[in-house]
Order: sequence, then structure tokens, then C-alpha cells
Amino acid sequence: MNESPLLVLTAPGDKDVSLVAELRQVAPIIVGDSAEVFSEAVANAEIILHWSGSLALLRDVFLVSPRVRWVHSRSAGLEQTLFPELIASKVVVTNGSGVFSPSLGEFALAAILYFAKDFRRMIRNQMAGVWEQFDVSMISGKTLGIVGYGSIGRAVAARARALEMNILALRRSAANPSQKDPIIDRLYGSAQLLEMLSRCDYIVVTVPLTEQTRGLIGAAEFAVMSKNAVLINLGRGPTIDERAMIKALSGNRIRGAALDVFDQEPLPKGHPFYSLENVLLSPHCGDHTPDWLDNAMRFFLAQLGRFQRGETLLNIVDKTLGY
Repeated sequence: MNESPLLVLTAPGDKDVSLVAELRQVAPIIVGDSAEVFSEAVANAEIILHWSGSLALLRDVFLVSPRVRWVHSRSAGLEQTLFPELIASKVVVTNGSGVFSPSLGEFALAAILYFAKDFRRMIRNQMAGVWEQFDVSMISGKTLGIVGYGSIGRAVAARARALEMNILALRRSAANPSQKDPIIDRLYGSAQLLEMLSRCDYIVVTVPLTEQTRGLIGAAEFAVMSKNAVLINLGRGPTIDERAMIKALSGNRIRGAALDVFDQEPLPKGHPFYSLENVLLSPHCGDHTPDWLDNAMRFFLAQLGRFQRGETLLNIVDKTLGY
């Protein structure tokens, strides 16, 4: 066992640090939700596991930990992990990218089918005791656009392809045309966002939150979407301009939206999303399977083994890009 203490940062009151006993077998650990808890251990700590702590807590602990070599974020998103001093340092940062992708891929498919089959209307009629037949849509042959073709995007694409959807995908830099991805029909670069959106029946947004992606989908993007388009956000709330989205939804500029992430979480009482009939709202739990926290810790344990053996870590973040 490595004698250097491993610092596990949590949110106040967080009791859901999974597999702690298993973690203690491979490293001495200290779990806490304030910088004071770690005051005696920071001098020798080489690893920080940012489990659920705040950005402020991570920064406070990092700045007094001179020997830290590696910071791991349980989350795939890094807006609560990266700060100037960490970015400028030589410390390696990794994240949980890929751990939650399968469940989010299923959530996206569920959202697509929710709108295609009009499940809201079925449930409303059932609760009202109304027998009313109506037409539903097929998703086979429809076009799905994925904004951010990373781990989550690929999980969505694989499942949509199985249901015979046409798949378009966009990422910051399009790959070499000779390197074909068999799952998708066409890959777009970031400058082609409007072109791709105009062709889509369903749009899944999975990009991380960075300065470049904040407000990526705004009024201009909603203006080119089909009136039958459904927008699904699985990335981070601020990547979509919330005011522009509410305007598009309330004015039936697009068919609907399925949202797992929001500008402010929890979503405030009285927010328009609660009452819009064409919104499917999930309280940021689209990937909360019964074992989601165990899966996150098992990934970290595998990473820890690699670190202790001197092997290259997985999911190394480009700190300057933010993902």
C-alpha cells in the first residue's frame, strides 16, 4: 500500500462515497468536506479525488498540497474542477468520461421515443379516463444530430443506429474523411453547426461547458431548426441559451425538449420548464442507475492501480480546452 494519503473531497453531508472499505485496502484515505479536515495530510498527499466537493474546496486544498501529482474528478464535466492555478500546473487531471455514457445513451433514446409516440398524451388521456386513438411517429428513417461526438455522443449514436435512424454528428474538428465512423452518416466541424441542425428531427447536445460552448445553441440555432425538431440536452445547462429555448418552446418554434441539465440546479419553483407541455424534465439524474456511484469509484480504483504501477492514466484532460 502506498503510504501517501489520498484526499477524498466531498460536499457537506455527502454520505455516498462508494466502496470506501475497498479503497482503504489500497491507499490510506482521508474523507472530508472542509479544508481543515485535510490540514495534517496535505504536506504528503499526491492524489486528490474530487468526489463531490465544491470548486472552492478543491482550490483551497490544492493550493496547500505541494506534492499533488494527480487530481481525478468523479464527474465528466469539469466546471467544478478546473481553476487557473490547476490549469497552469503540471498536475495531471482526469475525469469520469465514459463511466455514465451507456445510461445516458438509453436516456436519449427514451426521450426520442417519448416524443415520437406522444407518451404525454397517452398518460394524460389515461388519467382522465379518455379513450382517444391518435397517430404516432416512427423514428426509423428520422435524422438524429449529435452536438458533441464524444463518449456520450457515441453511446447515443450506437443505440439510435440500432433503430435505423440516420445519424449526423458534430465535433470541434471533423476527422479525416478517410477515417469513416460506421455508426454515423456524416461528421460536421464546429463551423457547420447551423447546417447540421437544419437537417435534424432530433438533436442531442452532449458538449462539456467551456467558454467556447457556453450559449452554443441560441436564437440563431433555433431559427434554423425544423418546427418538428426535438432538442435533448445531456451535457450542461448553460450550453443552451435558456431564454432563447423558452421562447422557441413556448412559441412552438420547435416541437419540444427533453432536459436533464439546467442553468440553475435545482430548478427554481415556478420556472417555465415545469409548466411547458412540450418539455420532458429530468432533475439531472438521467444516469443515476442503482450502481452509478459504484461504477464511478470502480473506475477510480482502476485508475489508482494504473497510477501506482506507473502506467499512463485514462481520460487525461486537456486543461486548456476544459475537457
